[in-house]
Order: sequence, then C-alpha cells, then structure tokens
Amino acid sequence: MILRIALLLVILLVLPALYIDRKLLHNRLQRWLLWTPNALLALATLWFVLFEGFGDAEVFWKGLYLIVLLAVTVPEAVFALISLAGRASRRPVVRRAANGFGLVVALLLCGAMLYGYAFGAYALKVREVSYASPDLPAAFDGYRIVQVSDLHVGTFASHPEAVRRVVEAVNAQQPDLIAFTGDLVNYHAEELIPFSAELARLHARDGVVSILGNHDYMSYYDWPSEQARQANLAQLVSRQRDMGWRLLLNDNVVVRRGADSIAIVGVENDGQPPFPQRGDLVRAQRGVERAGFKVLLSHDPTHWRRSVLPTTDVDLTLSGHTHGMQLKLGGFSPASWFYDEWGGFYYEGGRALHVSLGAGEVLMPFRLGAWPEINVITLRKK
Repeated sequence: MILRIALLLVILLVLPALYIDRKLLHNRLQRWLLWTPNALLALATLWFVLFEGFGDAEVFWKGLYLIVLLAVTVPEAVFALISLAGRASRRPVVRRAANGFGLVVALLLCGAMLYGYAFGAYALKVREVSYASPDLPAAFDGYRIVQVSDLHVGTFASHPEAVRRVVEAVNAQQPDLIAFTGDLVNYHAEELIPFSAELARLHARDGVVSILGNHDYMSYYDWPSEQARQANLAQLVSRQRDMGWRLLLNDNVVVRRGADSIAIVGVENDGQPPFPQRGDLVRAQRGVERAGFKVLLSHDPTHWRRSVLPTTDVDLTLSGHTHGMQLKLGGFSPASWFYDEWGGFYYEGGRALHVSLGAGEVLMPFRLGAWPEINVITLRKK
C-alpha cells in the first residue's frame, strides 16, 4: 500500500523542505530542526516500502506513521506555497506578511491533523435522513433502516471501545432493519475475533443483513497462495453468519408486514478497477424481479450509475466505500476528485443512492470533518 504512494510521499518530504531551507533558514540549528523529522519519516517510508506488513501491530504503527507524516508534510507544503506566492511581490513587507500568514495556517493545519487523530476518529455521529417513494407499500411507511458501513475493525485493535459505541448507538435507534454495507475488516478475518461477541449484540426487528466490500476479499494482503486467501474469505463469511448476520452474496431477502413486502437485495463488491467486480444483479434479484419496492446494498457507489440505474428498477441503493476520504471541509471533500457520489443522498428521477461515510477508518484512525457515522434512513410513503 505504501509502495503505491511512495513517490508522492518522497516529494512531500523533500520539495517543501528544500524551498524552506534555501529561502528562509540561516543557521544549522534551524536546518536540523527542519530536516530531522523529515529524515526520520523518509526512513520510516523506506521501511514500510521494504517490509510492510498487515498484522494488527503493523497496521497500528502504519497508522501512527501516516498521522505524523500528514502533521509534518501538509503544513510544510502549505506554508511553502503561501510563502512562494508572497515572493511574487518585490516588497519585503508583503513577503514577511505571506511568511507570517503561512506559518499561522501551517500551525493550524498541524493542530487539525492531530485533533483528527486524537478525537476525530471516535467522534461518532448519528445521521437521520428519509427517503420517500410512491412505490413504498403503506405498511412500511416509517420503516427505519440503520445503515452501518466500513467498520474496518482491525484499525480499532487498540481501541475496542470504538466498536462498542457503534453497537450501542445502533441499538439505541431501535431499528426495524440493520444494513451493513461492507468492509468489515482491513486485511484478514482474524481481525474480527475480538469484536465478534460485541457485533453479535446488534439487534433489529428484522435482523441484520450485510454484504462484502473490497477489503473483505483481502486481496491487499500478500497471501502465500490463492487458496489461503479463499480460506480466509470463507472464515470471514462464516464468522459473520455466526454473529447472526444474514450475508447476501448476490442474494436477497423479503421483509413482510402483513400482506405487504419489500425486497432487500445484496450484491458482492462491484467497483471500478482495481476493485473487485463480482456483483451479479440478475442473480441477486432472482425471485424478486417484480417486487414493488427494492433496497439494494452495494458497497461501491460507482455501481449505481454503471449498472444499477440502467439495468434495474431498484428504488433505493445503499453504499459506502469512500469514507469521504476521512476529510471534509464544509461541503468539500477530496473524495469528490474520485467519485461523483461520495457522501449523502443522490437522486435520479425518483430513485436514490445513499452513500454512508462509514463508521471506521482504514490505514489510520483519523477523521476530520468527515466524522464517523451511522445512518438512520426512514422510509416514507409519498
């Protein structure tokens, strides 16, 4: 994983520091204070490139490394850009003002990064939204689905209380149905062992339904063989079912209220390359093709426009995957650079996609603005 972005990390560690060194520093102490953390982070980057592992301990240290990296390189880069902009002026007062402003912004960014690590990853929010449709059977008016997504429980190996808070927050909503939309683990099924009993406490009138996300296939880990990966996947599937969750692998379940019913359809992950494309909408809808109202669980939101809208009559699709890239400032997230639909509700005619920002983190326990969330979705008869 670090290997894929190693070049970008080296650029962040070197170029802003070179500018600051050449243009602004005047003695050895200043240069030592600048280059020491950058050199240590460069050595850590090299270590992860050569020896990156995916156990709980390795994931913890990798997350800590990335937080420190962001807290150092992002402020340095922003300061360098602001200072460089100020140098476009020949007036010394403008240059000094740009440097002062850049320093203040850099310090604020460093503090924000540290806040996102210390507190943001655990600032769980309960988001309440609703979806109205004329196709919803009257008996389901007011039906409450709690969507949970992207728990990545391995990230919380050192903070199990975070998963407990998710469970307690979900159960407090007294949902009719709990829908988990993928990425339960980071890299291997064993991550789930310390959390299985806790997650088995999730309770809803119509149970818990779930799907797999891209991380659940554990293709990011360097397995000794494909058979070993498949065995780990089978273990994850078995553990979910042992928790009492109904895992939908291109399958569906019908929920009934008297003579009325809705169909809950779940597909395997279907993302854009390099993410797995295993979704089979035809198979998943077998037996409910003519259902009056369908809710689809599909981990990757790109599946909605690629396949769901053009080939099905699904009313509401629930996805996750993006995390809002764990960073959101106002209405902006860098996730918008990669996804047309990355957080919240999106509509096409009367049909809708809801993208949860997820309750967990991947790689590092960090969130800023894109706080961890569970989503209470109330269905309404229009």
